Amino acid sequence: MTLPATTTVTATTPSTLYVYGIAPAGVRAPRAPGVDGAPVQLLTESGLCAAVSAAPARLRARRRDLMAHQAVLEELAAQGAVLPMRFAVLTPEEDVLVSQLRSEKQHLMRQLEGVRGCVEMNVKGVVVPGYFADLVRRDEKLRALARRTRRRPDYEANVRLGEALARGVRREARRAAQEVLAHLTPLAVRTAQGPLDDEQVLSTSFLVRATDERRFRQAVAARASALGDRLELSVTGPLPCYSFVDPRPASAGR
Repeated sequence: MTLPATTTVTATTPSTLYVYGIAPAGVRAPRAPGVDGAPVQLLTESGLCAAVSAAPARLRARRRDLMAHQAVLEELAAQGAVLPMRFAVLTPEEDVLVSQLRSEKQHLMRQLEGVRGCVEMNVKGVVVPGYFADLVRRDEKLRALARRTRRRPDYEANVRLGEALARGVRREARRAAQEVLAHLTPLAVRTAQGPLDDEQVLSTSFLVRATDERRFRQAVAARASALGDRLELSVTGPLPCYSFVDPRPASAGR
């Protein structure tokens, strides 16, 4: 679907609807209140339904509304496959959304089938500062630089050594991140890469079958134990499958 998403939105008409997600027809309407405390209802068309509520006049990414958005999706996910929308997705009126459900039925059905029985698990890995001693022992260039710095300590030499050590630590963390990916990827149906930087060297979402969640967590814990001196791992989930749905229609020829 081609609905815009932002974190601060002004609803221009009383008929504007807030959209939480798309599910197969027949699910129960969530009991949890939606964003701004609005009741959630289901719009059903062509074997699909959209969970919606009235959009507030002004929508901001406040904690209570983020939590309400998540609670609605969790109720839907507990009943089966759901295509979750990001926070602050609006549609101008009910008829527009119903028309999209009708025209994009096949694409949305394929998306639902792709995440059926699965959850999203997000794994992040950040550089562990201070991983120096073993690194210097194993790297001849760093050992030589450390020896020169000890013989002639000055500001520039210390800066060069510090920068070289930092690069080495990041390099080792990236290698550890690749090892984590090699162990976890076979446990997932699909993966989606997230943003990386010098400190966060691993950020990957894994589409995992719900029955494999425990095994996946155990695998993360094993990697964290083995690589904890180089890479600090964290896992978040189970989450709605945000990273593995493309609610827009496929382009011609795909």
